[in-house]
Amino acid sequence: MSSFLGKLSPAKRNNDLPLFHSNQTSMEPQRSPRDTPRVTATLAELLMNHVEDSRNDQRALEMASQSTSSASSISSSPFVLSFKDLTYSVKTRKKCHPFATNDSATNTKILLNGISGEAHEGEMMAVLGASGSGKSTLIDALANRISKDSLKGSITLNGEVLESRLQKVISAYVMQDDLLFPMLTVEETLMFSAEFRLPRSLSKTKKKARVQALIDQLGLRNAARTVIGDEGHRGVSGGERRRVSIGIDIIHNPIILFLDEPTSGLDSTSAYMVIKVLQRIAQSGSIVIMSIHQPSYRIMGLFDRLIFLSRGNTVFSGSPTHLPRFFSEFDHPIPEHENKTEFALDLIRELENSPEGTKKLVVYHKEWRAKHANIGNTKNNVSLKEAITASVSRGKLVSQETNYANPFWIEMIVIAKRAILNSTRQPELLGMRFGAVMVTGIILATIFTKLDTSPKGVQERLGFFAFAMSTTFYTCAEAIPVFLQERYIFMRETAYNAYRRSSYVLSQSIISIPSLIFLAASFAATTYFAVGLAGGASGFLFFFLTILASFWAGSSFVTFLSGVVSNVMLGFTVVVAILAYFLLFSGFFISRDRIPLYWIWFHYLSLVKYPYEGVLQNEFEDPTKCFVRGIQMFDNSPLGGVSNDVKVSLLKSMSGVLGVNVTAETCVTTGIDILKQQGITEISKWNCLWITVAWGFFFRVLFYFTLLIGSKNKRR
Repeated sequence: MSSFLGKLSPAKRNNDLPLFHSNQTSMEPQRSPRDTPRVTATLAELLMNHVEDSRNDQRALEMASQSTSSASSISSSPFVLSFKDLTYSVKTRKKCHPFATNDSATNTKILLNGISGEAHEGEMMAVLGASGSGKSTLIDALANRISKDSLKGSITLNGEVLESRLQKVISAYVMQDDLLFPMLTVEETLMFSAEFRLPRSLSKTKKKARVQALIDQLGLRNAARTVIGDEGHRGVSGGERRRVSIGIDIIHNPIILFLDEPTSGLDSTSAYMVIKVLQRIAQSGSIVIMSIHQPSYRIMGLFDRLIFLSRGNTVFSGSPTHLPRFFSEFDHPIPEHENKTEFALDLIRELENSPEGTKKLVVYHKEWRAKHANIGNTKNNVSLKEAITASVSRGKLVSQETNYANPFWIEMIVIAKRAILNSTRQPELLGMRFGAVMVTGIILATIFTKLDTSPKGVQERLGFFAFAMSTTFYTCAEAIPVFLQERYIFMRETAYNAYRRSSYVLSQSIISIPSLIFLAASFAATTYFAVGLAGGASGFLFFFLTILASFWAGSSFVTFLSGVVSNVMLGFTVVVAILAYFLLFSGFFISRDRIPLYWIWFHYLSLVKYPYEGVLQNEFEDPTKCFVRGIQMFDNSPLGGVSNDVKVSLLKSMSGVLGVNVTAETCVTTGIDILKQQGITEISKWNCLWITVAWGFFFRVLFYFTLLIGSKNKRR
């Protein structure tokens, strides 16, 4: 289906016209498409100007001529989304006897029970009902957010099954929650959406023109330069935020728009303005389907079709004008001055609480629909291909030859630019992490100042390295909320192919490196020279690279866990616990040779092991440097407090027994001996560095697969 979309080219185009009427921000009722002549040029036309395929020019012109002639004969509402007998149920656990079998511990709950209806282009359909009636479930079913194996029934567009790939191109879904980056302005938010969803062939100027036109259409001109805001930053109002959420999903001018309770949490005026915006979107040539909870009288006057649900069953479907007649024939006439919607919802809720429930109303609705089968239903003989051809010729942007509008490298640039812009407006986040690293570095530098080469100094060096390496990993735990705050934004954007998951992972990995370099350099410079570590310039370089690799591996590990654990507090608990185990098995508290065989596998999985062993080798690899001389052998024993003369006498006695002359200045233990005592003999320091870096890449790959598997955004 998508192959022919990219070849469509309108016979007549006017690229100088604005994308939308400038007066569309007013709240006056708009004329329907069949009454309003088309005088605007939309993105599809702009896109078509950049299609240059010399081999298909003639064919494109022929198809455009045919589509233009056929479009004139097609009705003004060529798209009809039909759904029939939609049924969806889930398995739920129920309380039972503790000795009951597993089969008796589950129950089946029907969320949708044979729901049927249709929605037309240019119209708005509202799904109403009490909480738990199945409103959001029906929207999810129509929006292809329920697994095909679980959903029964059929969903067609102009009589043809709507393929998942095509639906992602021609439709959009607006979630109930406003998931936006808080420190971006309204204009920036819409512009980033345009860069994601609009094809690369469209110039930056025309993308900006699309955004500006959309701002006017959404009535957001006065808030265009205002940040979205959050709990800690004042931003746009709730109604403006909701309209921004709608705007980022309609930037590509979709044919079908699904919304889950778009007026939730809004005051009556803001809710009315949002629905008016949606009405104009529908009148521009889209099918708008939404769930809504108790709309006001003014809002009800804007809807073209209604579906009332009760516990997964349809109790009314049709035009709002048919409500009085329907309930009158059901022997529950609506009083003349009563709000029709409130009356219907109150009656349905009253019946739900009765012993028989809404069974009679469900049965009556089926009989009523069969009796008045011709009411509200129009037969459409336009094929899906013809309808899309006519829609593109009228300016709807649905032509997209691939699943994604841009190549992955452009996606990476846009993702990185957005993340950097959002983070630079929150410098306190990096400042807090930098502060934690610097405080730790200063404390270590002042406690372990200028360590000597005595046996006591050796133990202090071991303690410094163990604490320094583990600290680098613990400070990475602050990265847990980063993805968790973006998790549902990511799921919304990838659900309709705004960008690839791989682009997101690569981009987030790359933009994290500069901050890690800054943190590693700050920590290394603060501690290395103050503690008096060995190795000079080359030793400092390796120490810095090891700290950087540790930050990289730690942030990658934490990022991976944030993709698995969706709760911030639980994420912190898991990270702290696992890092504690990594430190326990790193080789500091107990050498590798002393670890039981059934735990040795954890030693090799420890992220702390490899940087810890690397910096130890960097410190003790010089075979000419002595750390324990003859007279220092007694320092860590009860004889450490005796006089030097007694120690020299003891050394002479030992020399006679051992047959080796051991004097007060004889080197007894070198750095190599210390490494052997710690069980560090298998891997060189550079290999330890590369393994640490490899761990970071490994967890980034795991993060990608976590997103690939865990962000399908569909119900089972």
